[in-house]
Amino acid sequence: MLLSNKDRLDRCFRAGVDAVDPARLVASALRVEGDAVVLHAAGVRAAIPLSSLWKIHLVGAGKAGRSMGEAALAALGKRVAGGLIAVPRDAEGQSGPVRFAAAGHPVPDIYSLAAAREILSLLESARKGDLVVALVSGGGSAMLSAPVAGITMEEKAKTFRLLLRAGADIASFNAVRKHLSEVKGGLLARAAQPATVWALLLSDVPGDDPSVIASGPFSPDPTTFSDAIGVLERYGIFYAVPSAVRRHLSEGAAGTLPETPKPDDPAFLGTISAILGANRTAMDAAALWMARDRDMGPTAIVLLPGFLHGEARECARSFCDRLRKAAEALSPGHAVVVIAGGETTVNVRGGGKGGRNQEFALAAAGELAGEESMAVLAAGTDGIDGPTDAAGAYVDGTTLARASSLGLDPGAHLSRNDAYPFFEALGDLVVTGPTGTNVADLAIGLATTVPR
Repeated sequence: MLLSNKDRLDRCFRAGVDAVDPARLVASALRVEGDAVVLHAAGVRAAIPLSSLWKIHLVGAGKAGRSMGEAALAALGKRVAGGLIAVPRDAEGQSGPVRFAAAGHPVPDIYSLAAAREILSLLESARKGDLVVALVSGGGSAMLSAPVAGITMEEKAKTFRLLLRAGADIASFNAVRKHLSEVKGGLLARAAQPATVWALLLSDVPGDDPSVIASGPFSPDPTTFSDAIGVLERYGIFYAVPSAVRRHLSEGAAGTLPETPKPDDPAFLGTISAILGANRTAMDAAALWMARDRDMGPTAIVLLPGFLHGEARECARSFCDRLRKAAEALSPGHAVVVIAGGETTVNVRGGGKGGRNQEFALAAAGELAGEESMAVLAAGTDGIDGPTDAAGAYVDGTTLARASSLGLDPGAHLSRNDAYPFFEALGDLVVTGPTGTNVADLAIGLATTVPR
């Protein structure tokens, strides 16, 4: 049976998500071989004889925390002494000696504080001969949140809400987070000394920089207090954040407070970081699925890693332009698929319901109007787009015409950041439910030509 463009793009997206299944990635990287615990992933190989191990602790945080933790437990078995992993609320529970604790996201809450303090305490009790397996994925920044002395949770949360509304990118966001935290920016690696740390990372950030993933709790921090101040100034919110935040950052920039640990810090002598999967992993898998689709005929595939960034609606227009130009170069009967990765932002101006991928799709609908041979799907690999139950949305050349027949005004919905009800009415939301993984977003465009 021939697939519709909508079904084809949906299956292509899901193939990308399947490729970054956290449980499978952890299971392939972490195992017991003979008389040693072995880590083998992304060019990293390490082994520790079981005879020299005292205890194994599991810690971590992020949207993929539950599946990563369960896979690590399955690989290491009874050798795990205990641990705590901060996870989304629908993933909390107990599995053997490890507790999966619910914590807030995208804004930290009191449960984020409790999880951070408990993990900090556990690591400070670790000793030489212990192995800490740290499982870190996107969302971990909010789920582990322990403000520095003198700043309350509410003051820190207000700062992050302002950054969210301003459309700050993840690197900028994390530069501020690290300098208001007791656990981020390498501080958990420092706490774990003298134990050995293996940090297994699932990347949701451009460039897959370990120091940016979940604000790098086990990685050296290249940013400074001055960088954090620069972020707030750049987004025009320095004087809007609480005075305690301004004071702390200013004191740090003046050199009266210690900086986060840098690459030459002794804290990292016993730490190994390995990236298990990333946005590019999902992009490649989506491309492979499309290349194997026998019904498509000759198909060109264009990959745009890191293309999704900046304001969602502007990025959507650029994406559609790239798709259109690629289509113009096609021979009759051929097709082109453009797959972009990354994460856009939305400068919220209205009070509507939606997310960055739905906003991207709504902006793309205007660009594709009348282009019946073109279609675009934009969705988050975690299955959650903004505060909605959708991962994203699908559009094609008929979207605006179908919307008009229902009395929907796409411009009005876009102006008030209200994409969700627009696509709900059309039946074009992409709904996967929480996927248990998180490597940012994919936008997949398809253009076909009519055979001669």
